[in-house]
This record gives sequence, structure tokens and C-alpha cells, in this order.
Amino acid sequence: MENFTPYSALLGGALIGLASGLYFLLNGRIAGVSGILGSMLASKTPTSDRIEKLAFIASMIIAPTVILAISSLNAQSIVTASWPVIIIAGLIVGFGTRLGSGCTSGHGICGLSRLSARSLVATLCFMGAGVTSTYIIRHVIGS
Repeated sequence: MENFTPYSALLGGALIGLASGLYFLLNGRIAGVSGILGSMLASKTPTSDRIEKLAFIASMIIAPTVILAISSLNAQSIVTASWPVIIIAGLIVGFGTRLGSGCTSGHGICGLSRLSARSLVATLCFMGAGVTSTYIIRHVIGS
């Protein structure tokens, strides 16, 4: 628990909720990132919709980059995996996202707020798998 930061977690969660709520109110669409990315890449999507979706995805990359550049935050991430492992892992996650009809944030934030039974089951599965994995890694394997 030494790395738990409740204030930044609360602020981050509130901002994600605000952004997804505004996206729904202003566009009438769910802010599920995997769905937005998938439809942006689909050949049948009109160019105007594709531009909107590209702007949404780009803003998720540009905004934190700008915040880090203009603030005194010291965010660090160390990745020790090779590029082939990262690419294969990304493809597996993408496959799972399509198979599960959405990603963890899409089901957990947008789906649960709409009282979707499918999203409730998906979120319970995600959380159960996370708790089980953490328990096994920390207490059984001892890493």
C-alpha cells in the first residue's frame, strides 16, 4: 500500500467519468476506446466520423504528453520486454477486447453506468482474474 495515492486516483477517475459522460452527451455515443479504434479502422466508416475518432484517440496520447511537458510531474515507466513481445501482447489484448465486446474501461465505466448486465459480468471476470493473478504472484509464487 506504500504506492497508493488516493487523491490522484480519485481525480483521475473523476476525469475519466466526466470525459466519458461528456462524450455520450455531446455525441450520443459510448466512449469505449476499443470500439472507437475498431470503427475508425473499419473501411465502411465515413471520413467525417473517422476524423472525429482519430481526434479522440490522438487526444489520449497528446494530452498526457503536454501535461508532462508543462508540469513538474515525474512519471516514469520502465519496459523490459522486447518489441516482438510487446507487439504480440498488444495483438492478444486486441483479440480479447474484440472477443469480449469491449475493453475493461469500456465495460467498467461506460457499460456499468448504463446498467448493462453483459458489462457487469465482464467487469466481475476482469476483477476476479486480477485478484486471482495478484494473489498467486504475491503469495503462491512469492515474487
